[in-house]
Amino acid sequence: MSFSRSSAPAPRARASSRAAVAYLLVALVAQGTILHYAIVRGVEPSVVLVAVVWYAIRADVGRAFVYGLIAGVGEDLLAFDAGGAWTFATIAAALFASLPRRRFFEDSVPFFMIVTALATLLRQLVFWTIKKIEGYPAGLGTLHFHQALEQAALNAVLAAIVTFVARWLALRPKRVRR
Repeated sequence: MSFSRSSAPAPRARASSRAAVAYLLVALVAQGTILHYAIVRGVEPSVVLVAVVWYAIRADVGRAFVYGLIAGVGEDLLAFDAGGAWTFATIAAALFASLPRRRFFEDSVPFFMIVTALATLLRQLVFWTIKKIEGYPAGLGTLHFHQALEQAALNAVLAAIVTFVARWLALRPKRVRR
C-alpha cells in the first residue's frame, strides 16, 4: 500500500504460487464433484472463478493469463463438451480481474465481490458467444442472461465467504506442540 501521490503502482503482496495451485486444484475437484449439489435457483456457484479472480487481483497480467488458462483447461476437461469455451472465457475473466492498476483495495471484501460479479458476467458472455459460434441455438438467450446475473450474485457472496474464512484462518492462534 502506498500513501505517496506518485503515479507509480503501489507495491503488492504476491500470491504464493504453491498456495494458488493448491487452491485451484481444490476448486477444480470441488467444482467437478460436490458443487453440483449446491445449486441455487438452477445456478451453480463457481469456486474456480473465485479462485481465478482472487489470484488475478494479486498478480500481474501475465501470471493471471497463465492461471486463467490452467483453470479454463481444467474446467474444459471436466465439462467434456465445452469445446474450449471455458478456457477462453476463464482467460478473459482473469485478464479483466488483473486490469486495475492501483492495488490499494486488493484485500477489500467489496472490491473482491464487485470484481468477481463483473468477471462472472464477462465469463458467461464469452462462454455463450463461443457456444453460439459453435452452433448452439440462440433461443435461450434470456434464460442464460438471467442465470448469469444470478450466478454473478452467487459468486460475489461466495467470494465474501471465502475472504472471511481465509481471514479467520489467518488470524486464529497457532497451536504450539511440545
